[in-house]
Amino acid sequence: MKSHVLVLSMLLLSQSAFAQKDKKAPETSEPSMLGSLISSKPRFTREVVLGNILKGALENMHLSNKQIDNALSENAFKVYLERLDYGKQFLLQTDVKSLEKFKREFDDMLISGELAILEASSELLNKRIGQIEKYVETLLSKPIDYSSKETIETDPKKRHFPANEKELYAHWSKLMKYEVMSRIVDTKEEQNGLATDEKGNKKKPTSDKKLSDVEIEKDARAKVLKSYKKIFARLVNEKYSDKLDKFYNSITKVFDPHTNYLVPEEKEDFDIDMSGKLEGIGAILREDNSYIKVEKIVPGSASWKTKEVEAEDIILKVGQGREEPVDVVDMSLRDAVKLIRGKKGTEVRLTLKKPNGLIKVVPITRDVVEIDESYVKGTVLELTTNKTKIGYINIPKFYRDFNDRAGRNVTDDTRKEIVRLNKEGVEGIIVDLRNNGGGALEDARMISGLFIEKGPIVQVKAHTGAVDILADTDATIDFQKPTIVLINRFSASASEIVAAALQDYGRAVIVGGEFSHGKGTVQAVVDLDGYVSPMAKSYSPLGALKITIQKFYRVNGSSTQYKGVTPDIILPDQFSHLESGEKFLDYSIPWGEVKPVKFDKWKNKLDVKALRTSSLARVKKNQKFAHILESMKWFKEQKARTKRSLSLVDFEKERKEIREKTDIFKKELENQDLLVKDLSGNKEKAFQEKFEDFAKTLRKDAVIEESVHIMDDMLKMEKK
Repeated sequence: MKSHVLVLSMLLLSQSAFAQKDKKAPETSEPSMLGSLISSKPRFTREVVLGNILKGALENMHLSNKQIDNALSENAFKVYLERLDYGKQFLLQTDVKSLEKFKREFDDMLISGELAILEASSELLNKRIGQIEKYVETLLSKPIDYSSKETIETDPKKRHFPANEKELYAHWSKLMKYEVMSRIVDTKEEQNGLATDEKGNKKKPTSDKKLSDVEIEKDARAKVLKSYKKIFARLVNEKYSDKLDKFYNSITKVFDPHTNYLVPEEKEDFDIDMSGKLEGIGAILREDNSYIKVEKIVPGSASWKTKEVEAEDIILKVGQGREEPVDVVDMSLRDAVKLIRGKKGTEVRLTLKKPNGLIKVVPITRDVVEIDESYVKGTVLELTTNKTKIGYINIPKFYRDFNDRAGRNVTDDTRKEIVRLNKEGVEGIIVDLRNNGGGALEDARMISGLFIEKGPIVQVKAHTGAVDILADTDATIDFQKPTIVLINRFSASASEIVAAALQDYGRAVIVGGEFSHGKGTVQAVVDLDGYVSPMAKSYSPLGALKITIQKFYRVNGSSTQYKGVTPDIILPDQFSHLESGEKFLDYSIPWGEVKPVKFDKWKNKLDVKALRTSSLARVKKNQKFAHILESMKWFKEQKARTKRSLSLVDFEKERKEIREKTDIFKKELENQDLLVKDLSGNKEKAFQEKFEDFAKTLRKDAVIEESVHIMDDMLKMEKK
């Protein structure tokens, strides 16, 4: 069998095909041989085709040069087990033991296409789910004792797989008690007017009738049972494509955290994320028990234009034009979205249930939806105390539509904001790259070039060892005045390139948390259909592979990978309690160095050490930062407390303390002395509401406030 597989592997992908930068396989006589081979040997399935293409791509294109062998298989098995039952809530130790026979077989299964572990693990999981479902139904059919002093460990890493069914049921007994108690307290808080929504606003009680404690407990059990029956049904009826995703990505994750196989629908989501637009109706949806609910409407979208679709509407059915509609009750959000999305100009009919109970069919002509939150935003900030005009540009991601050369991209949008801010007469600019996860490498190069005359921006090393230098060759400097770049631990990839380049040039002062994410690698998205011959197109679509092919190095020779970028001025970080960053990820690629390259530093009069000293003195006196430090200390303590009480009295006491503390820490002080200017000229109500939310966020932001003061110090230094 293995000799046939090796022949097939060679036919599927001449290894030189993966060395090409072009995503399409080169035209050779080999793929046509594949077509006849597949037609004459039916054992060559879609899994064989896909597995061999993935193996060739991973071994020949990935930065690490890892081989898919027995050693890698053992690590892939560990990842698979985590993906199969991360919470250690279903499988017994004996079940895990029985699956261990596959732990050195992932390499063989990948190329043979015989994915025996999928059937074996599904059979075991479904058996345990059936047992647990019956147990849970019995357990929740009668009142539970909430007076015991036992606890539940909520961190799966601190638990082991149950040794036997008795331990399994004991865990589920605790879990169900914990879930029911949560529902009980939720209902009591709602009835007493203490519940809040995700924005911190008080929730209105869903009913005027107050339930008794007995009724609340019974209702809580019923809701938990309904919720878990839905979870069990989804797990048992898991799609085959999701099982394949689990298997293939257990292998890719051992290469590095950012290499993964994208099933066809995930490839579509990736394209939308990169371009910042999609074709659809422009409604943001959420799951609410068995229903798909409208959460909000995108202003200007197809849904918005109908004036018929509103937040809190329930979508009961989805129809394509005049076709028979499909019931979406109990359907997953992903599957419902597949039905709702579609090409511009086509019609979708939504059967909606309004909050007042009215059922209404609303036809919507799909259109291009631009996801406004993805795009660059600019404004002018001014403290009333000093009247200095400071530009602010928020870059949420490095977007570019690779399928539309005329489409929006982050560089052009940033340049437009700079032009607008220059016209406003700003004396400096704050570029906000916090929470920017990256995007197009080309835009990182070009945006860096907006602030320098010309020169190298980043070094890129391939798996072959070859190093390329990406440089700004345009001598135009779009903005020449003092610049601050904001980063935090969620600033990654392309945003780290910009921050590192402007820091190395001395062109900008980098301000933010103690480190950025540390994602210093480049990924390519390989369309796997490009490696299949026309004769084998029946296996399409195969999806795509997002694969790490290169590593970033600063112009000073140091990698941004793993360690990230350290700001010139470090400020208290509201996310410091989170283990977010490359250093916390399994199988992350290590830090490294290459030779530095020559570049001309920016000539300025800035004394970064003096700026840091001045900032530290202000931070110590700033109430907002004191508030952040106090809240982060408390959040860290809460995170460490993974054991939770299963006594209702203790649970309510803990919940009250958490609610009170959370309410305190949510109350951010708004600086009314910070003026935020609307530059758009758009007077529409929906736009103005959105802008006011944006302005309010800036006025509450301690880092923005301190950055304005740092910029003031920089301007004073420049004038000396």
